[in-house]
Amino acid sequence: MKKIIYKYTSLVSHLLIHRKTKIGVKVLFLFLLLQCIELTHPQKTTAQVSVSFQFFYDALSPHGSWINNAEYGYVWRPRVGLGFMPYDTNGYWTYTEAGWTWVSDYSWGWAAFHYGRWFNDPFYGWLWVPDNEWGPGWVTWRMSTDYYGWAPIGPGISLQFAYSNRYNVPDNHWRFVRDRDFGKRDLFRYYVDRSERRRVFNNSTVINNIREDRTQNSRYNPGPERSDVERRVGRTFSPITIKKSDRPGQRIEDNRFEIFRPRIQKNNPSEQRPIPSKVINPRNEKQQVERQQPSNKAQPNKQPGRPPRKNYD
Repeated sequence: MKKIIYKYTSLVSHLLIHRKTKIGVKVLFLFLLLQCIELTHPQKTTAQVSVSFQFFYDALSPHGSWINNAEYGYVWRPRVGLGFMPYDTNGYWTYTEAGWTWVSDYSWGWAAFHYGRWFNDPFYGWLWVPDNEWGPGWVTWRMSTDYYGWAPIGPGISLQFAYSNRYNVPDNHWRFVRDRDFGKRDLFRYYVDRSERRRVFNNSTVINNIREDRTQNSRYNPGPERSDVERRVGRTFSPITIKKSDRPGQRIEDNRFEIFRPRIQKNNPSEQRPIPSKVINPRNEKQQVERQQPSNKAQPNKQPGRPPRKNYD
């Protein structure tokens, strides 16, 4: 816009000097023609990147392990510390043009918190099932007079069921914070203690606020209404623009949420099926753990061994 104003000012000055000449009229006509072209033919935006599931397999392999699960196919276990839980560890909610969006500090967060679903395996812990639909965060939301809460939606769960009172989620999968603390970047400091979760849950209701994004061909829940959060927190939340990045990752910069947001192609039956380069067979790994466990007969005074299970509560 500044360039246009500068060109117009320069042209006016020129015409004042040559106002009685035909040259001035021709220059003015040419200038107006160029401005019409600029306004009617804006610069084209970068086309959305399109990738297959193979990209998920390759991009996430350095950060975890792919497991061949009998129920869900290839699932991913992130290489994280003890206590990890999706939409809990190393991240927070920020308000964008898509609603409340999970911003993760993990380099792989662009994928595992915006595509697909999570489930808690008794042997491996939290595992991610990839999918092709993008969302600000695949969680089920609840609210009460003083709290907001969310929990990961499991694979195969429809949105209608996830945002109904019939969807049962284990208590330790829920995270609640007081409404005044919602939207803070150090959100993990304000999670309700485990002893209070059931009480808060019993006094809460489902936030059923499904939104449809026709440009992305997706449906999701943007979470609590912004006006309600602003009233409770006592400040405004201006929507942050989501800018598509051309490389894997995400970051907040200049009031923009830059995130790699490719279009995920569905598998074509006529083409070679995508597959991770290295896959763990759960049956073989569990058998190996069992062989390494002490025998009950050899050590009668010790408790029977059991596969290691992380505590994610």
